[in-house]
Amino acid sequence: MRKYVIMGVQGSGKGTQAGMLAADLDLVHIAVGDIFRWNVQHHTKLGAQVRRTMAAGLLVSDDLVQGVVSERLSQHDWNYGFIIDGFPRNERQAEFFLESYDIDGVIHLELPDSEVRRRVLARRLCSGCGMDYNLIASSPRVPGQCDACGAALVAREDDTEEALAVRLREYHEKTNPVLAIFGRKEYVATIDARPGREQIQQEIRTRLGLPPYRPAGEAA
Repeated sequence: MRKYVIMGVQGSGKGTQAGMLAADLDLVHIAVGDIFRWNVQHHTKLGAQVRRTMAAGLLVSDDLVQGVVSERLSQHDWNYGFIIDGFPRNERQAEFFLESYDIDGVIHLELPDSEVRRRVLARRLCSGCGMDYNLIASSPRVPGQCDACGAALVAREDDTEEALAVRLREYHEKTNPVLAIFGRKEYVATIDARPGREQIQQEIRTRLGLPPYRPAGEAA
C-alpha cells in the first residue's frame, strides 16, 4: 500500500500528476478542491459556504478542510493506497497527518508565481457541464464554447488578479512551514512543474523509486 501527498500552488498541475500516478498504481486520488467544487455545483450547504469564501479570494478554513479530509479517508476505499492533494494545509494538520498515516512520500510541484498567474488566468470552466479548459494547454475547438456540450466557457469566480494575489500570499505563508515539517522527515521530492506533463511524471517516479511512466499504448 502506498500513501502520498502532492503539494503545489494553484496551476502547478497537481490534479494532472496525481491522476496519472493514481491510474497507473491503482491509488485513490483524493482531491480536496474537487470535493468542494462538487458541493458548489450541487448547491449544498457546504457548497454555499465554499463559494462565498472562494469568491472573496480566500482559502477555505483549515478546520473545514480537515473535516472533509477526515470524512473522506474514513471511507477506507483505498485498498492499494491514496494520493491526496489540497491537504495538509498548516503545521498542526501536517503533524497530525504524519502521526495518523505512514506517508511514503510528499511530491512538491514548484512553480514561479509569474507562471502561476499566466496559467490560472487562462483557465475556463464550462457553464453547462463543468468541464475544465485552459486556453494555453487545452483550448476548445470553437473559441469560448465547450467541446462536450456547446455551452459558453466562463472564468471561475475566483480567477481574478486580486483574488489570485491573496491566494498566493496565503499559500506561501501556510505551505512553507508544512514543507519544512515534511522535509525534516526526508519525505519531500521537489519537482520543477514547468516541463511537459510526461516529463514531470517521469521525474516524480524517479525521485520516489517507482516504475517508469509508460504512455498509453506503449509496450512494457
